[in-house]
Amino acid sequence: MAKAKELVIVESPSKAKTIEKYLGGNYKVTASMGHLRDLPKSKLGVDIDNGFQPEYIPVKDKKELIEELKAESKKAPVVYLATDPDREGEAISWHLKELLNLSDEKARRVTFNEITKKVVTESIQNPRDIDQNLVDAQQARRVLDRIVGYQISPLLWKKVKRGLSAGRVQSVATRMVVDREEEIRAFQSEEYWLLDAFLKRKQEENSFRARFYGTRDKKVELHSENEVMTIRDAVEKAPFTVCSVKRAEKQRSPAPPFITSTLQQEASRRLNMTPRRTMSVAQQLYEGVEITGRGSIGLISYMRTDSLRLSDEAVSAARIFIQNTYGPAYCPKQPRTFKTKAGAQDAHEAIRPTDVTLTPELVRRDLTQEQYRLYRIIWGRFTACQMANAVYDNLAVDMESAGYLFKANASTLKFAGYTAVYEEASDDEQKQTESLLPDLQEGETLILDKTVPEQQFTQPPARYTEATLIRAMEEKGIGRPSTYAPTISTITAHDYVLKEGKYLKPTPLGEVVTSLMKDHFSDIVDLKFTNHMESRLDDIETGKTGWQDVLQEFYDDFDAEMKAAETAMDGQRIKVPDIVSDEVCDVCGRPMLVKKGRFGQFLGCSGFPECTFTKPIVVEMPGKCPKCGGRILKRTSKKGYVFYACERGTDCGFITWDVPTKDICPQCGKTMFKRSGRGPLKSFCINEECPAFVPEDKRRYPKKKTDAPEETGEKTEVKPKTKEKAAEKKPTAGKKAATRKSGAAKKTK
Repeated sequence: MAKAKELVIVESPSKAKTIEKYLGGNYKVTASMGHLRDLPKSKLGVDIDNGFQPEYIPVKDKKELIEELKAESKKAPVVYLATDPDREGEAISWHLKELLNLSDEKARRVTFNEITKKVVTESIQNPRDIDQNLVDAQQARRVLDRIVGYQISPLLWKKVKRGLSAGRVQSVATRMVVDREEEIRAFQSEEYWLLDAFLKRKQEENSFRARFYGTRDKKVELHSENEVMTIRDAVEKAPFTVCSVKRAEKQRSPAPPFITSTLQQEASRRLNMTPRRTMSVAQQLYEGVEITGRGSIGLISYMRTDSLRLSDEAVSAARIFIQNTYGPAYCPKQPRTFKTKAGAQDAHEAIRPTDVTLTPELVRRDLTQEQYRLYRIIWGRFTACQMANAVYDNLAVDMESAGYLFKANASTLKFAGYTAVYEEASDDEQKQTESLLPDLQEGETLILDKTVPEQQFTQPPARYTEATLIRAMEEKGIGRPSTYAPTISTITAHDYVLKEGKYLKPTPLGEVVTSLMKDHFSDIVDLKFTNHMESRLDDIETGKTGWQDVLQEFYDDFDAEMKAAETAMDGQRIKVPDIVSDEVCDVCGRPMLVKKGRFGQFLGCSGFPECTFTKPIVVEMPGKCPKCGGRILKRTSKKGYVFYACERGTDCGFITWDVPTKDICPQCGKTMFKRSGRGPLKSFCINEECPAFVPEDKRRYPKKKTDAPEETGEKTEVKPKTKEKAAEKKPTAGKKAATRKSGAAKKTK
């Protein structure tokens, strides 16, 4: 009789496939597909009066899977619970143990910080018991969020609108966006001026820019045009003399390796990926990807972490790789270490490649474009963090005229150091590039070419982007690595916050709900209170306090707030202000309001019900119609597919599935287009009379090259669809739109 196989239960099939390859024939690896037990959706599911005991039930649509796991676990001598190495993963393992009725001796817990053969085999050989403190911390979070959501949400339904929800972290995140919007509205802009002098040396044609600073004694702010003109008139009549030349060597150190929040921020800035998408792709890289010649292998370490710690083994491998690939000068004498911020859980290493020798170029052909681009920044950031500083020659020159001081700075790269591999992206869109300066000497007289005054106004704080909101949440201790992405997805899905371009803006609904929460549940939306609650959950994890004690401590105050809110709002109904658009009704001329229906947003007349006129929301695209010069509008077909058409409709006839861009063809001056899809795609001209015209059958993604640099617009090869598949997926904006599609580009002039 064959020996029974030991059972390993992980969360996902892709991880199961990778791990089974490493463990061999004595193990059977299967997937739980996430949670198998949870609180019921139809009721609170928490017995508050009996120590906050949760009522867990099997997930309904996983009945068959549960039966299969029960049968497999009965046959196996040992069951290894190998769910993700965090609180939630620990809780899933505990639920599996309870659901499958496993004894303490039979249920063994293993975790993998990375999915590699070495780590997997070592972990299986060193199992442990389930950490009940971790389970209790996750259980407390789940019960806490359930109480807040299931008790406040019904109040919002009665007083504001059905279908609303409140949450301990999502309500705070919404408040942060609302507070920033209020700051912007309250901001009082102030005028200020800049004054630039363009100077050059005698017998030289090229000039360089120097900016007004003040006097030798102090910096002077310019607040009016009169102040600027006074200085301008004075310096135009007096010579400019170089009074100080300072040369210095400056060094820049690399950024630390990624943690969850910084990975999400960088992917948003550099790759335009949402936090949720970033974590989904990172999960794929962690669980395992088929690599030519190696089979399935996990390419990165666990991606939910707040620690900057790196293993000695990983650092040593990186240093050897750097010396062999870039040379000894690029490897510092001592390994770099990074200090993890106070309050971090520090349960896992920073996010890093599992094998630094697997460069992005080596694995590119085995990855999707998203996987490749995300892996490249993870690999690059980790490798760079162990490289030498970048060295710059910095030149600072002060010039004086009529008693006024002007300054010019220039910096040139002397030694690339870590920048040979990776440079961090910036949120600053107005970052100025420094111009080159001539080799100036003290006492030298310069010729004034021209002066350029520029009026400026102080700007309000910028709205949050997904990246900057995550950074602010991390800084204020709101949520944990695993909650950033779902929190942002939740507040946008519930229409509390909307994205305008890359910026997050509160909706009237979000502002109304936040105002209600501030008035009646100040603790829930208080940033310090939320931070404190995260610390209390950490105390449960470390065994400093019991989970039921923390819940009772919270609930005593919350219950009083809840009763007070119900009394204060008795008989009250809060109206959400309408969003007034710039459009007017075609029938009665009254303003059109933004409404939301089953198929999304639309415009409805403010005179409803007297006037029932509605029309779709117009989204104007960049560029002009290549046929008639009219506006290009974004449209959606009845089946939900996006296409682009001239505002004149059938009078013009222009329609296309390609996306208009702000680029202008240098040959014919008409708007250029690009293929729809993710990533940096090359624009092309669709004017048939233009020498640069690109026929429709040529508008494909170019074949990818393994030596193409990451951020220079390289593309990933996409195999052409068959005619049958293309026909299945092609959007249909009515029969006329479909028949015009094939000839849209060819007939456009």
